[in-house]
Order: sequence, then C-alpha cells, then structure tokens
Amino acid sequence: MYEAVYAHPDGGSTVARQALTASEYGFDGIVVRNHGDQAAYDAEAISASYDIDVVDGIEVRATDPSRASGLVGNHRSRRTVVAVHGGSVDMNRFAVEQPAVDVLAHPMAGDGDVNHVLVKAAANNGVRFEFSLHDVLHETGGTRVRQIQSLRKLRELVEHYDAPYVVSADPRSHLDLRSPRDLLAVGETIGFTESQIEAGLAEWQRLTDRNRERASSSFVEPGVWIDDE
Repeated sequence: MYEAVYAHPDGGSTVARQALTASEYGFDGIVVRNHGDQAAYDAEAISASYDIDVVDGIEVRATDPSRASGLVGNHRSRRTVVAVHGGSVDMNRFAVEQPAVDVLAHPMAGDGDVNHVLVKAAANNGVRFEFSLHDVLHETGGTRVRQIQSLRKLRELVEHYDAPYVVSADPRSHLDLRSPRDLLAVGETIGFTESQIEAGLAEWQRLTDRNRERASSSFVEPGVWIDDE
C-alpha cells in the first residue's frame, strides 16, 4: 500500500523524513504530491536508504480550468502521478473530464461538491476521487462532522457508479502519517469497509505501476494520454 504526501516546502517535513516514517509504518511507497516543482529530492537515493518506493507526483493547483489544462499537459509526460486540486465546481468538472488526470484531490473541500454527473464522467475517464481522511483525523466538532457527511455522500456515489478512488491521510508532515492499520480503523468508524480502505491505499501503487509501464513501453504524443480502462 502507498500513501500520498506533501513535503517541504508544501509540507513540514522533507521527502526523506516522510519516506522514513512511512516505511516504519509499513507502507511500500509514497507519492510526493506537491503543488509544483519546489521540492528537490533524489527519489532513487531515498528509496535505497529506506527501502520504500518514492514516486514523483504532482498536484496541479490552478485558479481556473484553462490554466489547469496547460499545467496538466506540461506535467503529464514528466510525472508518474498527476492529480488536480479540486474543491470548486469548475475545477471538479474539469478534472473528471480529463483522461490525462489520475486523481481528483479534495473534491469536497471549499465550495466543491460532487454529483452523479461528475461521478459518471470520472468513471468513464478513469479519474480517481480522493477520500481524504485528514479532517477526520485532525479536526473536531462541526468541522469533523461536516467532513464525515461529505465523505459519506461521496462514498455512496462512488459505490453506486463503481467509480475509481484512492484513500489518503493527506499528510502534510511525517507527524500526520498514520499506519495502514490505523487508517483501516478510522475508515470503519465512519462507514467504510476494511476492504474499501485497503483498495484505496493500494490504488496509488496500481496507478504508479500502470503509468510507469506505459512510459517505458510506448511513446505517447505530447499532450495525449491513453487510458485503456
């Protein structure tokens, strides 16, 4: 199972520190999902030091879909995993309609919402919804309750339309990381089954393996991403 992390300067810990802690918690890999090219790290060296796969990902964050489209195109050929930071109606809609996007992150954050039209589009285009457990783990009171309600709504839609998804604790530092066992327990308390949480954590690895295989086995014209799912 893999976890998707933020590292310095987007997070409070270096890639190496995130990798070390994730390895100690039993993860097989981490996807580095910073919002740009700020993080400088040697993935191969860190992988060798801590016996964990370090995946070069990115989470595109933009103010509008036209800007996001250009960034996705720029990063698709250079990054193993490409996510889009959602949380608004326009960005959510943009992300689920793009086969070049692997993950729609934070779809229910801010003013974001998800309906059956978006979920069906995501299923057709192979875009994974992210179930972020960050607020469930770290917030209290009304904020936590609202997050649980949002996750429940998203889970019901994803289940109904058999849409793909990933699960993450959304860790901003190594202190935010939780073991797979802890995430299974948290998921069960808010209505997920153990197998759903396991599948969501494993999906990061499946994405990584699929995209690496595509990059190594065939040439794809720049700006074109073929999804065979």
